[in-house]
Amino acid sequence: MAVKVYGYAKCGTCRKAWKWFRDNEVSFEDIPVADHPPSREVIVEAWERSGLPLRKFFNTSGKSYRAGGFSARLKGGMSEAEQLDALAADGMLVKRPLVLSATGATVGFDAARYAELFLES
Repeated sequence: MAVKVYGYAKCGTCRKAWKWFRDNEVSFEDIPVADHPPSREVIVEAWERSGLPLRKFFNTSGKSYRAGGFSARLKGGMSEAEQLDALAADGMLVKRPLVLSATGATVGFDAARYAELFLES
């Protein structure tokens, strides 16, 4: 599996991630998250591979998060199934970039984590 990067062109964090991949000569597939949101299956796979809590996959600073009242909904006991359905329904609700490969998955940008997951040792 190639490295898949679900990102957004206006996102500074995504631009940092893309630069890191180019600088480290890691080929990746750029997938515009707004136009091609990750499917429920992709989100489940990324969540399982990442080891992160599902709530970390939400873009808490985005309009979709605020408009959907997700802060209160998540605190109010939103089920995992409901969270997965919401993330799959709206790419802008997904924290960016969402990065997935055969070696692991993560959200956001962390150079040390990227090196651990995506550079061959």
